[in-house]
Amino acid sequence: MSEECSNENTGVKIAPFSEVSKFHGHVCPGLTIGYMAAKAGIEELCVDRDIDEELVTIVENDACGVDAVQVVTGCTIGKGNLIYRDYGKQAFTFICRESGKAVRVVLKSNFNTDDIDPELNKLHPKVMSGTATESEILEFRKRMNGISEYMRGVPAEEMFDIKYVNVEIPHKARIFNSVKCSKCGEMFAESRARMQDGEIVCVSCYDEYTRGW
Repeated sequence: MSEECSNENTGVKIAPFSEVSKFHGHVCPGLTIGYMAAKAGIEELCVDRDIDEELVTIVENDACGVDAVQVVTGCTIGKGNLIYRDYGKQAFTFICRESGKAVRVVLKSNFNTDDIDPELNKLHPKVMSGTATESEILEFRKRMNGISEYMRGVPAEEMFDIKYVNVEIPHKARIFNSVKCSKCGEMFAESRARMQDGEIVCVSCYDEYTRGW
């Protein structure tokens, strides 16, 4: 744990999992991973939910857990303090601007949700393909809830590698002037402007030139 907090009394308020599942729409192991990672990260940093970019979160996947991270930390794409990196890893970095500290939380390689309830693996293909019966769907949801409940009772250090890291703290989000695309006529942020045939165009209208590298 951090110097400021103890395991017994962090003083950090964590959103209940019910809020996370309501926001996401269903309960699943991936959502629970994000919830537990965010909980571990902000408790380690001893910070409350973000209000106005006091926190920054870097997520390395675009899976279910990211929704949990948004609810727990308050970091969002819209505020500019949720940064997505397409690495396909169950890894999350939580940064406190005030203290300058950053914690990276990574799911351990030996923590496999498939091992918690092997029976779920038999139901999953049927549910995903739309061939499951109503009773099988209900059983699937019941087992998903059971796995999530189990995971939420596992100590964070058993699920994740948690360590302090040195990162360059991103600047706060900026507001850019809007310009008009000469092709589609739509307004867009000037930071995304391209020049083509001497005129300003947006990214979607820009004909990118490439020679394969």
